[in-house]
Amino acid sequence: MSAPVVIGGDDEALAVAAGLAADFRKDAAERDAVRRLPHAELERLSASGLLAVSVPAEFGGADVRAETLAEVFRLLAAADASLAQIPQSHFVYVNVLRRQGTHEQQEFFFGEVLRGKRFGNAQSEAGTKHVQDIRTRLARRPDGSYVLDGVKHYCTGALFAHWIPVLARADDDTPHVAYVPHDAPGLTVVDDWDGMGQRTTASGTIRLESVPVPADRVVPHHLTFRGPQLHGAVAQLLHAAIDAGIASGALAEAVDFVRTKSRPWFESGFETAAEDPLLVQRFGELGLRVRAAQALLREAARTVDAARDDLTDDSAAEASIAVAAAKVTAAEAAVEVGSALFEVAGTRAALDSLGLHRHWRDARTHTLHDPVRWKVQHIGRYILNGTQPPRHGLL
Repeated sequence: MSAPVVIGGDDEALAVAAGLAADFRKDAAERDAVRRLPHAELERLSASGLLAVSVPAEFGGADVRAETLAEVFRLLAAADASLAQIPQSHFVYVNVLRRQGTHEQQEFFFGEVLRGKRFGNAQSEAGTKHVQDIRTRLARRPDGSYVLDGVKHYCTGALFAHWIPVLARADDDTPHVAYVPHDAPGLTVVDDWDGMGQRTTASGTIRLESVPVPADRVVPHHLTFRGPQLHGAVAQLLHAAIDAGIASGALAEAVDFVRTKSRPWFESGFETAAEDPLLVQRFGELGLRVRAAQALLREAARTVDAARDDLTDDSAAEASIAVAAAKVTAAEAAVEVGSALFEVAGTRAALDSLGLHRHWRDARTHTLHDPVRWKVQHIGRYILNGTQPPRHGLL
């Protein structure tokens, strides 16, 4: 890998993201159709410097605003939602280091990120009681180092990663994150993801069998949730940005298709489908959904930025609720617009060879990450009773 660019600020980050998104869009349908994993595209992403934009300024990074980071993800997701999801965990685990890493850990890992190295994800497990029932164990050895054992699922980004952060419980049952190199002995990444959507995320399985971990590669993640924090808000903001991107990408495809390929319904009396008043009405409705998702995404990101500048229990709660509102709206918009694409475009749009169904499949798959119905609950409790949202990392 050649030395990556070091992005200098927010405007540059947005310009780089827009340029990459334009290129990534060209082959997105083909990658999805044949499940061609985006190795080359991720190398370009690393080389562009985008993966280092959240590194703090004192370590040489741009430390961009949350508003900028959300827009970067939205732009990438509008082009290729699978590709956009891959680095989501990367930024989450950069954030973990910002919050709980020692200065020495930050200096080392932020240096790795600035050199273009990618973080993956080994967090979720299947077949347990619930999503926070983590059974992977991080056992301490007599010399102070650790050993990891367990099986992880939905490990988005791990196949492409240089470092894989592993969420595990230590001997005292508290959650820690171990940053493990991809080639660590006893660590196996299995490309067995067969989801109907987000097909090229390679969100497969990781097996951990007596994986050795030096003590200076372990971060006490449980401390993140003692006191006000933005861990969950930032992670969910990026998910909301992906959903908003899917919605805007699907709408753009629908507009292009109706303008260039759709035939007018014979009863409309118009020469082109784009003149049909019923289609005009529907596009207006879909446009409102997309604009609402984008507006709430921006508001949520700005609320996160404000909370980062003055972090209190109240500002953290405001950020979590704002992000929850953005996530609910963006998830609903992504599924609706991804489906309505066929309604407005007509029968030909359903041809498998066109790949337009990827937008709905990506939306329906990605929005399953965590249930928005619980976000609505927390919003209602906050509005009605002033109940601050819980600090569990998913809000």
